Amino acid sequence: MVAVARWGALPPFIVLFSALYAAFGVSSPFMPAFIASRGIPPEQVGALLAAGTAVRLLAAPVAARIADRYHALRIVFAACAVYAAIAALFYLPSVDLWAILVVSLVHAATLAPLTVVADALALGAAVPRAESAAKGFEYGFVRGAGSAAFIAGSILAGQVVGCFGLSVIVVLSAALLILGAICVFLVPEVISRSSLAAVPIKESADNARTLLRLPVFRRLVLVAALILGSHAMHDSFAVIRWSAAGISPAAVSVLWSESVAAEVLVFFAIGPPLVRWLTPGGAMTLAAAAGAVRWAVMAQSADVAALAAVQPLHGLTFALFHLAAMRVIAGVVPRDLAATAQAIYATLGAGAASVVLTLASGALYGRAGAEGFWAMALLCALALPIAWGLRLPATSDPPVTVGITAS
Repeated sequence: MVAVARWGALPPFIVLFSALYAAFGVSSPFMPAFIASRGIPPEQVGALLAAGTAVRLLAAPVAARIADRYHALRIVFAACAVYAAIAALFYLPSVDLWAILVVSLVHAATLAPLTVVADALALGAAVPRAESAAKGFEYGFVRGAGSAAFIAGSILAGQVVGCFGLSVIVVLSAALLILGAICVFLVPEVISRSSLAAVPIKESADNARTLLRLPVFRRLVLVAALILGSHAMHDSFAVIRWSAAGISPAAVSVLWSESVAAEVLVFFAIGPPLVRWLTPGGAMTLAAAAGAVRWAVMAQSADVAALAAVQPLHGLTFALFHLAAMRVIAGVVPRDLAATAQAIYATLGAGAASVVLTLASGALYGRAGAEGFWAMALLCALALPIAWGLRLPATSDPPVTVGITAS
């Protein structure tokens, strides 16, 4: 494929990520509360959300591998976005547990590939390649724009939910997903010339096993499981907890948006130099320490001032960790397995842990309430020594594997 001027590719990627993450912003904070509003108890809310995450473990790697194999990242993204929008609308007539379960499984399966494929597209255009003299743009700019759109979507949702009820988030999310399906065709799909000559999949080693043979990638997956997985209780029950404490929907959206505003700051300004200064392992260690503090405070208080003080730590527990993870993936993963690596990182790492921890969160919250956050703090503490030991190879070039030439 003819190389593109990557700074020129930045605006379309910002548009794409803005549409995608605005869709997440209007739905993610309020979806557990929407499900609970149908009379579903906390244990079953946790089970529903965990089932959706389990489906992602299958859907994201399969879709990502199809996208990698046929060099069809944009087509896979568009198809999944359209199906996810349609599935979301089926939440509206669903009122019992089994109907909501079916809808949530289909919705999760179609949403799962969107972020991993979008990240693979962005990293492909952002990272300079040997065959091109074009200067790559900073990936953090694109992801930061997505986080800013998440804030806008979350604030918008908080306002409209107060006026029209929780069902409005489904309609807004579906509309934004359709917009994302259109916007994906504005971005370039950069394919290195070497990848076009790669041998068929059946003639090469199993792709997931190839990736998991890389020691640094294995460590990344484990740390992601602990740190990103620790967000399970927050994502599932924070809004339910805050609402029960008398915090209004508008205030809830501001608290949630505050955490994502910290993402924006980290992605755009603080994160990239911090990852370079601390190294990816050091940045992940800082993220683990911040997570331990954040969940400890949430275990003890629902005071708005206390919550407002710790919500910005999300900039470290997620955004800084994610930037460090992208640096690891770009440094050690063969480029023809980019989307597959993203899927394993997002699903086998964070996703597999989230299935277990979301299930556990339902039981913990049902029995212990907010004190269940102590378990999440413990996970981050366990991640500290593992993250500290993560080191990239001396060379930043992805290794050459059988049938795959790194470019």
